[in-house]
Amino acid sequence: MKWIGVDEAGKGDYFGYLVTAGVLLDDEKKKRLEELGVKDSKHLSDSAVTRLATQIRRICRHDIVKISPEKYNTLYKKFKSLNKLLAWCHARVIENLLEKNDADFVITDKFGDERFLKTALFERGKKAKIHQKIRAESDMAVAAASVLARAEFLKTLKKLSMEVGYSLPKGATHVEEAGKELIQKHKEEVLDFVAKKHFKTTKRVLGKA
Repeated sequence: MKWIGVDEAGKGDYFGYLVTAGVLLDDEKKKRLEELGVKDSKHLSDSAVTRLATQIRRICRHDIVKISPEKYNTLYKKFKSLNKLLAWCHARVIENLLEKNDADFVITDKFGDERFLKTALFERGKKAKIHQKIRAESDMAVAAASVLARAEFLKTLKKLSMEVGYSLPKGATHVEEAGKELIQKHKEEVLDFVAKKHFKTTKRVLGKA
């Protein structure tokens, strides 16, 4: 039996990319990941996430879709909904994996209306058995996908930080000061390239709250 797990990272972070990852597993690979200590990335340190992601990439077939803040802001204006944007990202990962691999089913976290994902799927995805579950990270394929997504999020956040010459913080609380300092350094337009602008944080950073 083979199945795909999909998860994302960065949706709750004001700064940085939105990253969605998918991992294809079978029972033998699942056992190997269990032995490595792979679990939901929320329960792992950043260093453990980075280390485990290297192993997962080596062992499993996978796919990663990265949305830069600039592209995210454009897509958000189009979709007008984070859940619809997430469905779009998940659908692309699922389709990319199914293009080259067979899978008995797909597991993703349940976000918003189930129809969002079903509508966003392409031809192969529409034929697949999709299970949308609350706390899907309890499945090893989804847990592995969460590790890959988080590792890529951390890597891209570091890259963005180097580009703007400022260490961008993770999360969505305690980030206003960083936003204000960035604007002082680079002007207001910098938020287009580093932040998810629909967050209420933007109004506070710009002093419009």
